[in-house]
Amino acid sequence: GFLTANIFGRTLLKVGEQLVNRMPVVRTIYGALKQVLETVLSQSSNSFRQAVLVEYPRRGIWTVAFVTGDTEGEVARCLDDDMVNIYVPTTPNPTSGFLLMVPRRDLIFLDMPVEDAAKYIISIGVIAPEEEADVATLPTPEERQDELPKSLSAE
Repeated sequence: GFLTANIFGRTLLKVGEQLVNRMPVVRTIYGALKQVLETVLSQSSNSFRQAVLVEYPRRGIWTVAFVTGDTEGEVARCLDDDMVNIYVPTTPNPTSGFLLMVPRRDLIFLDMPVEDAAKYIISIGVIAPEEEADVATLPTPEERQDELPKSLSAE
């Protein structure tokens, strides 16, 4: 039973992958998604801990990112805040992206599973994750009193 189930499961997966590999656009998306999920979301990996929203690349524009850990070492000593490392993947290929060190207070931590956030990014927003729980209400621009750092402002 166990051996047959494993052989059957592997065969079914192989046939499915062969079918997907015949579709150019789907093949590209599937290949990237498979690589990311196998590498980053494996049980032994601690890479992507949680999905977050971050205001990036400018105020009023939001993107989904992944927490990769707390900022530590020399970088943490140079910054006077509780900083978090986040990875902002590019769409539709999440193997490239940006590492940002962001103040924890500037992140909105999401309840959605990391896997759903990855699907959302890779699908270019077409596959929207179902709402898991109440998400914090985002403040309006008027409610946001803080200013962008001088290095990011247009002045």
